Amino acid sequence: MEEPLALHPVKLYVYDLSKGMARRLSPLMLAFVLCGRHTSIIVHKDEFFYGSGGISSCAPGGTLLGPPDSVVDLGNTEVTEEIFLEYLSSLGESMFRGESYNLFEHNCNTFSNEVAQFLTGKKIPSYITDLPAEVLATPFGQALRPLLDSIQIQPPGGNTFSRHNGQS
Repeated sequence: MEEPLALHPVKLYVYDLSKGMARRLSPLMLAFVLCGRHTSIIVHKDEFFYGSGGISSCAPGGTLLGPPDSVVDLGNTEVTEEIFLEYLSSLGESMFRGESYNLFEHNCNTFSNEVAQFLTGKKIPSYITDLPAEVLATPFGQALRPLLDSIQIQPPGGNTFSRHNGQS
């Protein structure tokens, strides 16, 4: 008789980097809405996120961003920590290297969506993933794109992921 697989909760942390300013100013400064939202995945007792420094991890809420502004329950996964860390290591060497970061097309939300699908088969909410296209569809977003393309975001306080912080 086989042992049942353990289920591990998977959460999406959503941070408002602008601390509410983007919501208040969005009609005037639409691009800040995009810059104002950061997401990460919580699984196996750690928080994992992506920025211009590559994939990083910390204790949940352990970046200088503090506690998230909202938490989305993505369900559970049967993926073990060992398999998940191998998967992250592979992502960090391919799709999610630091130099691949792009504010509009390859960002923390892209990473969270990819990891959520791997772990649970579900995408993160579309109000997060659709935001870059919505911003770029506006004349203001198009005008600011050259400036915004140069922005590199790396939330402070995490450790760069490398086979779970140095373990080989």
